[in-house]
Amino acid sequence: MTDRNQPAASSAESAEASAPDTTQKNEQKRIDPHAMLTVSTSPHIKSPVTTRTIMIDVLIALLPSCIWGIYAFGPRALSILLISVISAVGFEALYQLLLKKTVTVLDFSAAVTGLLLGMNMPASAPLWVPIIGSFFAIVVVKQLYGGIGRNFMNPALAARAFLMLAWPSHMTSVTMPYTSSSPIALSIDTADIIAGATPLAELKAGTIPDIGTFNMLLGAKPGTIGEVSTLLLIGGGIYLLARRVITWHIPVSYITTVALISYLFPANVAERVEFVACEIICGGLMLGAIFMATDYATTPVTANGRLLFGVGCGLITIFIRYFGGYNEGVTFAILIMNTLVWYIDTLTKPKRFGGVTNHGK
Repeated sequence: MTDRNQPAASSAESAEASAPDTTQKNEQKRIDPHAMLTVSTSPHIKSPVTTRTIMIDVLIALLPSCIWGIYAFGPRALSILLISVISAVGFEALYQLLLKKTVTVLDFSAAVTGLLLGMNMPASAPLWVPIIGSFFAIVVVKQLYGGIGRNFMNPALAARAFLMLAWPSHMTSVTMPYTSSSPIALSIDTADIIAGATPLAELKAGTIPDIGTFNMLLGAKPGTIGEVSTLLLIGGGIYLLARRVITWHIPVSYITTVALISYLFPANVAERVEFVACEIICGGLMLGAIFMATDYATTPVTANGRLLFGVGCGLITIFIRYFGGYNEGVTFAILIMNTLVWYIDTLTKPKRFGGVTNHGK
C-alpha cells in the first residue's frame, strides 16, 4: 500500500513546488517596470471638463438668442448662421487635413466661432460674407497661430472687424425686426428693410430711441442677428455662470464701467437713467461682454486681471461710441484689450513666497 501510493505523493509535492514559480512568473508578466516609472506631465488632476463640454455649454447658452434672431429676422438669418457655422467647421477640417494634423472639429470650438460670427452679422448681409469671415477667423486668426488656445485675438471678433473694414456697407446696414427676405438669394435688395437709424446712432446724436426699453429688452429693435434679445443673452450668461464656464469678473466690470461712464457723462441727454439703460441694452454690449470678452485664450488668467480687462473694455467702448466713427465700439474694444492680456497678466500675477532670490549672484 505504501509503495503503491508513493508516486502520487511525489506528484503532489512536485506540483506544489512548481506552483509558486508559475505564480511568480505570471506576476512578473503582469508588472511592467517601465509603466511604473512613467510620470505624465502636470497637471496630474483629471477633470471631466474638456474643451468639448465647454463648447457644448456655450452652444446651449447661445441657442435661445439664435432662435429669437431667426424669429425676428426670418429664414435668411438661419441661412447666415448655418453658412457661417458650416464654413468655419469646413475650413478648420480642410486646413488640418492639408497640413496632416489631427482634425479637431469634434471639440466644437470651430462651431462656436462660426456661430458667434454669424450672430454678429446683420440679416441683410450677402451669403458670401460669412464664408469669407469664417476663413479669416479659422485660418488666419486661429490655425496660423497654432490652433485653439494659441490665438491672441478672439477669432470671431477679429473676423467681424475685418469684414467691417472691408465691406462696411454690408456689416453696418441692419434690418428692422419682423421683416423677411429670401433665405437663398446671394444678396438682397435692402431698400425697403434697412433701418433709417439704429438705436446706437440715435444715442450718439443725443436722442433717446423711441422703440421703448421693454421692446429693446425683448429684442424688438434693429441690430445684428444675435444681439437683439438682451434678456436671452443674460439668460445664457447665467447658464454659463451656473456651469462655471465663465466667471463674473469680466461681464460685470465691463457692463458696470459702461453704465458708470454713461451716467456721469450722458451725451446731451437729460434722462440719465434711460440713457444708461439704452447704452447697455442697445448694440452688442451684452453679446460681447458675456460670450466674447470671456474667451479663455484671449483674456487674463487672474481674477484681478479679468476685472482690469473688463474695465478697459468698458472705457474703450464708451470712447469709440462717443468720439469714434462707428456707432458701436464693442468689437474694437475687446480686440484692443486682447493685445494687452500679457501685460495685464504680468501686472496682476500673484507674488511667490518661499523661493530663493539670486540677487544677481
